[in-house]
Amino acid sequence: MSSTTRWNDLGPRLISAVVMLVVAALGLWVGGYVFAIGVWIIGGLMVWELVRMLAPDARGVPVQLALLSGGALVLAWLLPGMLVLPVLIGAALVGMSQLPRDRWRYASFVAAILLACHAMVMLREVAGLLWILWVICVVIASDVAGYFVGKTLGGPRFWPRISPKKTWSGTIGGWLAAALVGVIFGGLTGAGPLLAPISVLVAFTGQMGDIWESAIKRHAGVKDSSALIPGHGGVLDRFDAMLGAALAASLLWGLGLIPGLA
Repeated sequence: MSSTTRWNDLGPRLISAVVMLVVAALGLWVGGYVFAIGVWIIGGLMVWELVRMLAPDARGVPVQLALLSGGALVLAWLLPGMLVLPVLIGAALVGMSQLPRDRWRYASFVAAILLACHAMVMLREVAGLLWILWVICVVIASDVAGYFVGKTLGGPRFWPRISPKKTWSGTIGGWLAAALVGVIFGGLTGAGPLLAPISVLVAFTGQMGDIWESAIKRHAGVKDSSALIPGHGGVLDRFDAMLGAALAASLLWGLGLIPGLA
């Protein structure tokens, strides 16, 4: 592979990444309904992409289930906390009945999407701006380091049957970058050095989210979840790692295992 071919997607990836970072930064800074609505839209788009992959011939169903999922996220925000799980899991279970096949694959992934989106909103509104920035920076640092280290060093594949482009070198590079983010935010938040290994764990679950989405794409026989984001494919392609990271961070938060975050 020539060096030109190896890096030929870098330009579109960088431009799209800059646009997404600017929009995300504005939403994060404002918070409240502005950030929540952005997350709800992203969640709906991810469900839309998922249905299009699993049931490409089901006309109208992708939009219907995207709206159902977005509505469930809004309800989860408005209703008491004890109703969050029933509403989000219920939406995933109701939606699966509309698919001709792969129903449980749909239900499990949509449940993960909805729970992760709700977790992101709650992290911003309850834990605060600094903590959601920690999760986002862990994912971005892990992804960027994994991309450049993997492209540069190459080597054995991490999980060739499901995600043939991912290498062990890129994976480990991503972990090291996540640990560095943990050290930085450990100082900023007062969490201390324990946030470094926790960041590696969050990065690992993010990578597993990426692998899970890759398995679905391989099952569906598609390269990208859609073509909505130049250089990145679809919304799921860009935010799959964020799903796993958000779920892990919210679980650790709920269990009281993140120092400095009550």
